[in-house]
Amino acid sequence: MLLRTLLALGSGAALTLAFEPAAIRLLIPFALAGLVLSVRGLPARRAWWPGLVFGLVFMTWLQHWMTAIGTDAWIGISLVEPLFFAPLGSALATVQRLRWWPLWTAAVWVAVESVRTTWPFGGMPWGRVSYGVADTWWAQMLPYAGFTGVSFLLALTGSALAWAVAGGWRRPGLAAGVAVALALVTVGPVLAPYQPERVGSATVAVVQGDVPGDGTNVLLDHRQVTENQRIVTERIAADVAAGRSPEPDFVLWPENSTAVDPFANADIRATITAASQAVGVPILVGALVDGAEPGTVLNQGIVWRPEVGATERYSKSHPVPFGEYIPWRGKGPMKEFENFGRLTEISRDMAPGRRETPLRIGGIRVADAICFDVAYDDVFTRQVGAGAELITVQTSNAMFIRTHQIDQQFEITRLRALASGRSLAVASTNGISGVIGPDGEVRAQAPIRTRTSLTETVPLVSQVTPAVRLGAWPARLSWLVALLALAAVALRRGGVTYRRGRADAEPPASPRALVPAGPTPEREGRP
Repeated sequence: MLLRTLLALGSGAALTLAFEPAAIRLLIPFALAGLVLSVRGLPARRAWWPGLVFGLVFMTWLQHWMTAIGTDAWIGISLVEPLFFAPLGSALATVQRLRWWPLWTAAVWVAVESVRTTWPFGGMPWGRVSYGVADTWWAQMLPYAGFTGVSFLLALTGSALAWAVAGGWRRPGLAAGVAVALALVTVGPVLAPYQPERVGSATVAVVQGDVPGDGTNVLLDHRQVTENQRIVTERIAADVAAGRSPEPDFVLWPENSTAVDPFANADIRATITAASQAVGVPILVGALVDGAEPGTVLNQGIVWRPEVGATERYSKSHPVPFGEYIPWRGKGPMKEFENFGRLTEISRDMAPGRRETPLRIGGIRVADAICFDVAYDDVFTRQVGAGAELITVQTSNAMFIRTHQIDQQFEITRLRALASGRSLAVASTNGISGVIGPDGEVRAQAPIRTRTSLTETVPLVSQVTPAVRLGAWPARLSWLVALLALAAVALRRGGVTYRRGRADAEPPASPRALVPAGPTPEREGRP
């Protein structure tokens, strides 16, 4: 068990190294193979331990950036997230008793990953293995199979490696066939990359206004944050007037461009209006808006048109539990828990948005996402499936500006563009802002902690990728396959137990007792 624990520990560390800042992508299947081997041959009642060790190392190290919020927050999530890996270890050990077990272990990995990314309170998608494939051949599978499909391919590759180490190498013909099949599936999309049909182009101006002070606190001087967006937007207008820059179809401001409700604050409303009139095109403003229910707030992207003002809005679909709202506030044990640490700073609960259709900005259908929305599949499958031609992401990563969270989120953002087959513009308060093509390639990127803008002309796409059409079905299928595999083991073991039980109750007579007394053919020497 000590060796298994060390293997699980090393594998968890290796998987972390596949993400930013190290970004050694090729480690992903080897790390998963190590986990599978660490539980191979163990009963389920003991296999949970290597799984827990793997998850503890992986999630604690990967999400170290949570210390920017507080050490208590980091410790809390580092204790909760690994709990998903304990039953994962038991399930991985269980399905390895079946034939073709690499398939079932891959399905189990994806099934548990899909639960962890959606439950509880919306889940925590950080750490999906498919979020670590930027600039690899696996990334080209995203438009075809989506993030769940790519996770399955990575898990299957890792399981196949474990199978080879566990004895599959003794069957060279079969091992070679498995290797060729995996290579064809992996390299196929590279040789035939998804190329969506373009229906036009749009010019987007992305504003990064920076944050006063050390850059980590948007609320410290929120009025200056809004003023910075106005200043940069008026510079864009000046560049357009001087012929130094093309006129944008719209301007993108980041999340928390204003931390006060522009509908309730005349000064902030005047600042936004002045910027929109100066540039002469719509601005997608990131704003905190008072909710309809008392004690609630909405995190919105608001289309602000010159001479008209606010029109369409998108509200953040996935507010962060214990970060932007407190579940079960004022109920049961939560009455005391909500007074713990930085939870006391959450004076109002952020309500989730329900919009499923794209915004219309200057004649362009735009799918918007706000901050951690970028990590959730449903935000994009709904809006892109409903006809979005372009994606925008509004984010405020100022709190994490000195951590690697901003790099991890930017890589997820790049992969979102590729999986959706859409150009994507991301505006951050002070980094990382950029413009990404439908192929996931970065076309422009702003340096962090700068007051600047990016103006890029990008293609518009209306064709829906297979990944978007599949939606949540790959995750549902993985759950079905995983449950059937576990049920098959349980039924087989149940059958063995039943037969053994009958054998214990009614032991068969001894063969010698069944031989009649007296001479036998054998005793008489006859055959």
